[in-house]
Amino acid sequence: MEQKEKKRVLSGDRPTGRFHLGHYVGSFKNRVELQDKYDCYFFIADLHMLTTKPSKEDILNMRENLHEMVLDYLACGIDPRKSTIYLQSALPAVYEMNLVFEMLISLNRLTGLPSLKEMARNAHMDAESVPFGLIGYPVLQTADILIPRSHLVPVGKDNEAHIELARDIARRFNQYYGEVFPLPEVLLSDVPTLIGIDGKGKMSKSANNCIYLSDDAKTVEKKIKGMYTDPNRVHAHLPGTVEGNPVFIYHDVFNPDKAEVEDLKTRYREGTVGDVEVKQKLIVAINNFLDPMRRLRKEFEADKGLVEQIIYEGTLKMIEISNATLKDMRSAMGLGGAWNKISRIARERREKTQ
Repeated sequence: MEQKEKKRVLSGDRPTGRFHLGHYVGSFKNRVELQDKYDCYFFIADLHMLTTKPSKEDILNMRENLHEMVLDYLACGIDPRKSTIYLQSALPAVYEMNLVFEMLISLNRLTGLPSLKEMARNAHMDAESVPFGLIGYPVLQTADILIPRSHLVPVGKDNEAHIELARDIARRFNQYYGEVFPLPEVLLSDVPTLIGIDGKGKMSKSANNCIYLSDDAKTVEKKIKGMYTDPNRVHAHLPGTVEGNPVFIYHDVFNPDKAEVEDLKTRYREGTVGDVEVKQKLIVAINNFLDPMRRLRKEFEADKGLVEQIIYEGTLKMIEISNATLKDMRSAMGLGGAWNKISRIARERREKTQ
């Protein structure tokens, strides 16, 4: 019986630094599960990084960052034997596809995406300083999605509009030139947002409120001891609020001993347990959660050149895939026809005159 081809899934990350618990909860846990069901492609989005971090210093820092991010991938359980890990900027086809797709979408459509305004705010850009590349970010994202002719793209609800734009571009290309691309679909997941250790919004590298996947046990201990809790609870014997309390949010996510968590919540509400004990048990739970990742990371880190080999082999595979996609695009468009004719006539003339 012929084996049915797996659907293709694509996702990527900008190499701006190490990953944290929020990344694991919101994305990596899901990716590890997806790679057993789908043909997965995970890319290092270094071209996307240029939209908000184009300086030479940022680009040089990226070299170390991409090494660290792949180590985090491997430590989380992303397996290069199951998933393809590759470097976006090393694919010549992505630049040409991006250019073609720019012709198939209006400026009004792009500027109407709320996520672009949020990205500009986060990068501290005013309306006058937003670069063209940031406005075109979703078009380059479409090229990423369509290079392996992805069927599914895992995103949260807030990024659903980007995938709809990719569908529109793919649909328009197919209408103009013939069926080349599947229409990618959203693999919608309830992506949880993990609050930062300062209790002031989601965990974020820029806000410096993270517990990194690569933090050692002492660093985790120090960070959790300084965590925000119930601001109205000035003494341990006073009843405290569990709902919205970051320490208990983390217990719910990372502490597998649910009986212990419920006991702590009950005593916290009654005012019979202090923050010190609650945090101490959270320190144990998170370090237990991270310990297997630390061991794997240490093993992979000790194997010199492994990360580079994984990126290299994955990228070579993607260059082949992307060139095949680009060849089909050009053929459908008739884009190479003029040059092929010119080349043929010029060669024939040269042969006659020699």
